[in-house]
Amino acid sequence: MLQEFLFSKIHRATVTDANLNYVGSITIDETLLKAANMREWQKVDILDVDNGERFQTYIIKGEPDSGCICLNGAAARKVQPGDKVIIITYASLTPEEIKTHKPTVVIVDEKNKIKEVK
Repeated sequence: MLQEFLFSKIHRATVTDANLNYVGSITIDETLLKAANMREWQKVDILDVDNGERFQTYIIKGEPDSGCICLNGAAARKVQPGDKVIIITYASLTPEEIKTHKPTVVIVDEKNKIKEVK
């Protein structure tokens, strides 16, 4: 039986933009994606620390080292630039994989630059 576990997260990133007129998704700085083991087109949960919103979307790769965290399309209505968000991915693991699994946690500063990778 597979069970879902935290795979990776970017913790308390700052929303840099909200683009209502884009087709959808979240644009994330490619440097952050690589550090967090996240992939373009991957499904993510977004948790807005400031307003309590929780929703799902998918990732679009942003410019490396840009600090970009931009919610697009309908998701743009759920956040405001400056909000702190937690971006989460999950993995379905076997009982054997669970024994050794350690999620990747990327801690960022107020400009979305990496402070620490756990």
